[in-house]
Amino acid sequence: MAVWRGVRNTERLRRLEALTDAALSRLDVSDLLDELLDRVRDLLDVDTAAILLLDEHSGQLVATAAKGLEDEVRRGFRAPVGRGFAGSIAASRQPRVLADVTPADVLNPVLIEKGIRSLLGVPIFAAGEVVGVLHVGTTAQRRFTDDDILLLQAAADRAGVAGQVRSRKLEQAAAVALQRSLLPNRLPSVPGVSLAARYVPGHEFGVGGDWYDVFTLPSGHLGMVIGDVSGHGLASAVVMGRVRSALRAYALTTDDPAEVMTLLDRKVRHFEAGALTTALYATLSPDRTVMTVSSAGHLPPVLAVPESCARLAQIPVDPPLGIGRARRPRRSTSVDLPEGGLMLCYTDGLVERRDAPIDDGLDALTALVTADDPEQVCTTVMASLGSDQPGDDVALLAVQRHAAGTPRVRRNPFEWA
Repeated sequence: MAVWRGVRNTERLRRLEALTDAALSRLDVSDLLDELLDRVRDLLDVDTAAILLLDEHSGQLVATAAKGLEDEVRRGFRAPVGRGFAGSIAASRQPRVLADVTPADVLNPVLIEKGIRSLLGVPIFAAGEVVGVLHVGTTAQRRFTDDDILLLQAAADRAGVAGQVRSRKLEQAAAVALQRSLLPNRLPSVPGVSLAARYVPGHEFGVGGDWYDVFTLPSGHLGMVIGDVSGHGLASAVVMGRVRSALRAYALTTDDPAEVMTLLDRKVRHFEAGALTTALYATLSPDRTVMTVSSAGHLPPVLAVPESCARLAQIPVDPPLGIGRARRPRRSTSVDLPEGGLMLCYTDGLVERRDAPIDDGLDALTALVTADDPEQVCTTVMASLGSDQPGDDVALLAVQRHAAGTPRVRRNPFEWA
């Protein structure tokens, strides 16, 4: 008996090693899942194997990879957590065995169509949280053993790592594509002013909720926006895109930035509840002499005029967007922009540091800004303040009114640094 147990344990170790060998780690994520399911079918001598990963936004398990149940993936099968065979495993965080499958036990009609008689499923974990379910099935009735459960859980652990990598890659690709589509590829050519901008991600996804925008309006005004939706990754980028589009639409209805921000605040409170958003919206008059600014919880812009030190614009700061009904109307402030004058807008990632008061960052910024070419100003600021890897996104937007006799328009490419 002892000899038999030793042989069985040796065989079990060999089977476990087959699921975790180094060759698997060199595969692409989708190929890894396919190879893992092939090995699971072979080692457990089962007819089907499938992986369902959790979609956190819908709270459903989504069929992601399958062997013997390919229709489950092609049909886009989803199982709510807590319902059906896979859903009950995700909810309980425990393995489950069905020795005799009936239609009442499962939600997926493919299992019945394929004639599955017995099922074994285990949860897939990543960082201590359930991220999916791995299950296997047989067309002949079978009683799965404790050793079968342990082996399938070992496979699920490997699938958890692969699924986590896959989800991160998909989210990153989607977020990058979304943000690239929303930030200007090139700033517009605007008579009477020069423009420059920067965006530097501070998160591993390379995307976040910071944005800037510049557009001309039918009235001849120039609209300029800089804003920051809290958070990182795809969720923040999606909210940012919706806020940006809404602001553009409201800007067509009025040239008063405060009215635009009032409408935008109502939209954010109703449709983007919980998404803390700061923004600064300014319009430059058709003759380019006056900037009208409204701030929703955003840091004040820096103003620089020729032969004078730069300073923070003295504008009132109203509450951020979406935090609740405002006690008083939002305000617009007019700021003169003399010939050669420059205004620099920025997000808080440029000046905030955990180990220093924000006033230190603001002082350092104003000391760097001059009434110079916007492109050079952005380069100088980023070289001095944007190289600390602050861990937060940084966006800059600079506009300079041309001095008399210098009717130039600089076209600055969008920079993804």
